Amino acid sequence: MSKKNALTIDVEDYFHVAALAESIKQNEWESHNSRVVRNTNLILDLFEEANAKGTFFILGWEAERQPELVKEIHRRGHEVASHGYSHQLVYGQTQDVFREETKKSKQILEDLVQEEVIGYRAASYSITNKSLWALDILVELGFKYDSSIFPVRHDRYGIPDANPDPHIIELGDDRHIVEFPLTTSDFMGKKLPIAGGGYFRIFPYWFFKWQFGNAVKKRPGVFYLHPWEVDPNQPRVKASRLSTFRHYRNLDKTESRLKNLLSSFPFGSMRDVLRESGFDLE
Repeated sequence: MSKKNALTIDVEDYFHVAALAESIKQNEWESHNSRVVRNTNLILDLFEEANAKGTFFILGWEAERQPELVKEIHRRGHEVASHGYSHQLVYGQTQDVFREETKKSKQILEDLVQEEVIGYRAASYSITNKSLWALDILVELGFKYDSSIFPVRHDRYGIPDANPDPHIIELGDDRHIVEFPLTTSDFMGKKLPIAGGGYFRIFPYWFFKWQFGNAVKKRPGVFYLHPWEVDPNQPRVKASRLSTFRHYRNLDKTESRLKNLLSSFPFGSMRDVLRESGFDLE
């Protein structure tokens, strides 16, 4: 088993977030000032200081508008992977729409980096029991691994009884895909989401670090973050009390916490961690 954990960034802007979708409609995205380049470059610099490589799951909508950012991520030695095209929940799409958007995103990224894109992560981890059909489409489109399944119970995502280990999902007819689930820990008899994002910001840092450390003793972990999470000066968007709490809590602490985490655990790209763990991604 690999000693490294997967370091991942979901490259999207603050106005793409599902928690703010009621306040910012998709047809309004162009009217908002993009902050993704500044924020992603900050993260790239932090990774470089820590000598850490990661996987950047990039939204196709952003890749079209920020092609030089995609090339810079690749130039710095990080893995480029797909985050879909329009950040819509998979279970809210038809299979045909999902197929066309995912194919489009993959092609955009591959044209920019001149390299096969083999990894995928759904918007808001929205491959659930309602949308497992998406895995068949990912294989059809040439993806080798997925990291969309969160083995927890949540109002927007999650498959609570999913296998928490990196594993192969057999789809029949000699088709399969490697699944690298988001990290959970066992705490007081409960399965606790401890992979990053809002959990990284909302939990006290000492508690997150402790539980993440416990989790990665058993299996390679996955840490994720979004560029907007290192941006406490982003515009404030009116949203529900719960969404406001989830999105804005401790944004001013994320950068320092990330520096600490990078110095506390060994990290690598998702592709490399899976290969070191014995999975064939050819």
